[in-house]
Amino acid sequence: MSDSNKNDSDKVIELIKSRTDEGMKLLHDKYSGLMHYVVSGILENRNDVEECISDICMKVWNSIESYSAQKSKFSTWLTVIARNTALNYHRKNTGYEELNEENAVHSSPEDDVLRREQAEELKRAISFLSSDEQHIFYRKYYYLQQTSQIAAELGMTNRSVEGKLYRIRKKLQTKLGGIQ
Repeated sequence: MSDSNKNDSDKVIELIKSRTDEGMKLLHDKYSGLMHYVVSGILENRNDVEECISDICMKVWNSIESYSAQKSKFSTWLTVIARNTALNYHRKNTGYEELNEENAVHSSPEDDVLRREQAEELKRAISFLSSDEQHIFYRKYYYLQQTSQIAAELGMTNRSVEGKLYRIRKKLQTKLGGIQ
């Protein structure tokens, strides 16, 4: 495959793996908008957002070998790193413990299995939602976006977004066998 036929993510991955500064520049040029969008939904302070994006770029640089195109698109992998980094940054700034493997040591294997089973059950329940409902659900509860931001970007009122979220929670509660 020639360089002219490679897409942006392939170029970014290749350049970062070869440890060139051009890779970091291309990552920032092509994906800073995505990183900013994800991070600014979690962190409010502009300086914190910029610092967090720098941390995300370093995490990508240090963990690029763990990226697998078979498991996900590069943008999806980057979005997860951005979200988790922003959440950790938020927790650190608010006095909560950072999410990392060292903190996970305190949980038992049974807790880990239970957590994974619950996550899989929730994913299955979410899959029964319409694509519009999934989109709103993930924006609110995964990307932690404000209701007003979701409403503005989807051309809805705050009240209609809140109503949809209420109905989505009820559907999930029913699907998961909760109180109706």
